[in-house]
Amino acid sequence: MSSSPAKNPASKRPTADGTAPLSLCAREPHVPADRLVAEMVPPPRFDSVRFDNYIPDPAQPSQSEAVRVLGEFAGGLGEAPADGDGGGGGIRRWFRRGSRQAAPSGPRGVYLDGGYGVGKTHLLASLWHATEAPPERKAFGTFVELTNLVGALGFQQTVATLGGHRLLCIDEFELDDPGDTVLVSTLLGRLVEEGVALAATSNTLPGKLGEGRFAAADFLREIQGLSAHFRTLRIDGEDYRHRGLPEAPPPADDAAVTAAAHRTPGASLDHFPSLLDHLSRVHPSRYGALCDGVEAVCLTDVQPVPDQSTALRLVVLADRLYDREVPVLASGVPFDRLFGEDMLRGGYRKKYFRAISRLTALARDARQLAGDGPRD
Repeated sequence: MSSSPAKNPASKRPTADGTAPLSLCAREPHVPADRLVAEMVPPPRFDSVRFDNYIPDPAQPSQSEAVRVLGEFAGGLGEAPADGDGGGGGIRRWFRRGSRQAAPSGPRGVYLDGGYGVGKTHLLASLWHATEAPPERKAFGTFVELTNLVGALGFQQTVATLGGHRLLCIDEFELDDPGDTVLVSTLLGRLVEEGVALAATSNTLPGKLGEGRFAAADFLREIQGLSAHFRTLRIDGEDYRHRGLPEAPPPADDAAVTAAAHRTPGASLDHFPSLLDHLSRVHPSRYGALCDGVEAVCLTDVQPVPDQSTALRLVVLADRLYDREVPVLASGVPFDRLFGEDMLRGGYRKKYFRAISRLTALARDARQLAGDGPRD
């Protein structure tokens, strides 16, 4: 019965110092296209990752081999030499702009093929950091962010913008939407023609061992004509479920969430159903900007997501919050009950399992917000 402005009343009450929690529902960010391009860098969570702080499992030699091969790959992706070459040779010649006819037909990219939780994103971000090119000449983004960029810029402008890059890294390549797969495959084909090096990881399902796994054969088949441009690096390793991760903390109650929002500087406070409704009016490419300046997200009345479109928008928001390491404190149902069984068995299940995993991690990060201070 409450009117729309009253859907998030707690966020309007001032705290003791006269401030009030932020509200994601009150934000309608407008993001210029140049910001979308500038933000195609490894997220803050991966700012400090490098090849030398990836710790290979001695029992999995493929991990050490991946580090070695990617290091060599990065070594050939600096600024292209003049036509005289100057001894660069090897991979460097493959990507020299203006020499398309002379480029060999061998691999121009790497695809990291491995199960969930073996450090593929760490290695992909390490490749970006290790490539000796200015940040404006290399790009890093998820498959979803890349499709959002095309939506914002248009196909031709995206080709023109990324065509001058030395390297494009695509994390969590997805095959859920055939239209998006064709779009990205066509884009990558054009970028390869422009001399851009490619690197990609896959999105995998943390379900039963081996079930629904996105493997190299699927990737190479779906990108069709591009398959010859990729060298597959198999990365074996232990599934994340065997690493002793703690269980997700139980949800807080509404009063605790509201109190935490009011005493935490930079926290937002929103009614979960209202936030889902608001996300439908904000393009997913703007969800990163939606989180600008937010130090913690507090949500009341978390409920199972009602439909697939809403669920997919929530997945994108969860990714942006995880990238920025923003803790999430919530009341209502636990995060592992956000998506119904039909969703978890459907074609987008990989995305939903990822969102559950990431929101659970952020909920663990938020436990100290529920009390007056950090808990032992």
